[in-house]
Amino acid sequence: MAITGTIFLVGAGPGDPDLLTIRAARLIERARVIVHDGLVDPAILAIARDDAELVSVAKRRSHHTLPQEKISELLVRIARSGEDVVRLKGGDPFIFGRGGEEAEVASAAGVPVEIVPGISAANGAAAAAQIALTHRDASSIVSFVAGQCKGLKDQDWAGLAGKGRTLVIYMGVKTAPQIAEKLMEDGLAPEMPVAVIENGTRPEMRVLRGMLAGLPDLVEREGVVSPALIVIGEVTARDAATLAAAAQEATR
Repeated sequence: MAITGTIFLVGAGPGDPDLLTIRAARLIERARVIVHDGLVDPAILAIARDDAELVSVAKRRSHHTLPQEKISELLVRIARSGEDVVRLKGGDPFIFGRGGEEAEVASAAGVPVEIVPGISAANGAAAAAQIALTHRDASSIVSFVAGQCKGLKDQDWAGLAGKGRTLVIYMGVKTAPQIAEKLMEDGLAPEMPVAVIENGTRPEMRVLRGMLAGLPDLVEREGVVSPALIVIGEVTARDAATLAAAAQEATR
């Protein structure tokens, strides 16, 4: 019987190599083949062994090095050759990483799969920006949505943003005007605080703050580029000191 390798779907976290899980770091260090996304920081790829084969399947808006089905086929082909393969994804593989699709294809092909979760881009970037996605004085609900999906205007985001709620939007830089328009049409106040976190957890990280109505201008004026997250909600108007003071006041 032919020996089949294992596909490891590994979360690379939001960018900072220090935020890798121990399991992820060990797999990267010993892997002979790593198939990685474009959002994986070069500092993380530098952990790989010198003779590792690094295969980029970087995706950019309207341009993919390989379409998704070809990526899944590539992983299966490598594993069927008897080689383990690390599929390295920014953030967490099961949060807008299409890891579920790759796992399904591998399982259908009879190839073993292991999922190694990572710190999501939302969790990591918000923490680095000292934005508490939930806080008992500002938000008890947090939702993640993709801002680059087809049919954006037709998606139902009702109730995902507003008082007591936090909305985190992945891949929303290019569609910021449509996002702001959509949310205000759904009744969200134009003055709702927002934050844009660019290159979260990385040395070049920027945190830009404003209001929902000014989101498109903020993105354009500041030249925001991916990777970037948009966070909408009252928590974005609070820094760590304000949150700490509010929590202390609540216990009195």
